[in-house]
Amino acid sequence: MLMRKLGLIGGTGPESTIEYYREIVYGVQKAAGALPELSIESLSVFEVLRYSGECDWDGLADYLLKGIRNLAAAGADVAALTGITPHVVFGRLSDASPIPLVSMVEASSSYASEKGYRRIGLLGTGPTMKGTFFQDAFQERGIEAVTPKAEEIGYIAEKIEGELEYGKVARETQRAFCKIVDRMAREDDIEAVVLGCTELPLLFRGTSLPVPALDVMRIHIDTLITLILSTN
Repeated sequence: MLMRKLGLIGGTGPESTIEYYREIVYGVQKAAGALPELSIESLSVFEVLRYSGECDWDGLADYLLKGIRNLAAAGADVAALTGITPHVVFGRLSDASPIPLVSMVEASSSYASEKGYRRIGLLGTGPTMKGTFFQDAFQERGIEAVTPKAEEIGYIAEKIEGELEYGKVARETQRAFCKIVDRMAREDDIEAVVLGCTELPLLFRGTSLPVPALDVMRIHIDTLITLILSTN
């Protein structure tokens, strides 16, 4: 069966990269009865966070673009980032990339629009919550993205970098994150919460929230599976 070869920028972070590989490979197998060709260029989430913390967007774009070029050299027809934070320079990457890139943010905002949401909560890394790239994509579709309070943003960012990026899921952290979503549902009138970091689904797995949780990784993976199987 003819399929597109996908290239993934992995390592941003490692846990989500494992999920992407597993879900894409078996998702394609389930849909088509065959395994896809796939290449992964593993970079460092901590380098991504360092560049982002220094607001060195040129450095971040160059770092990611080297990986994308390696994927193209390996024969990938299209590529995607397995982390949301790197999407802060997605426009630059897309313009310079030798192959088409599939945006996680665009896939998620499109999904939220289809569901009819108009006000959503956004959880993610510090650069994601403090930046505008995620919010802007949703705003273009008439959806307001609300972020947590300043002290909550600091706590969330700390736990993502210090625990989730290492694959650690602490019960205390899980409870604290759920309380933040509960508060946002009561005080900010959010209709859903976007898990705007590809490690967050690991933390919220098995929890009960007052509003639907949009797993951007799952949405992105489904989009990529469809693309792999589409040869038009």
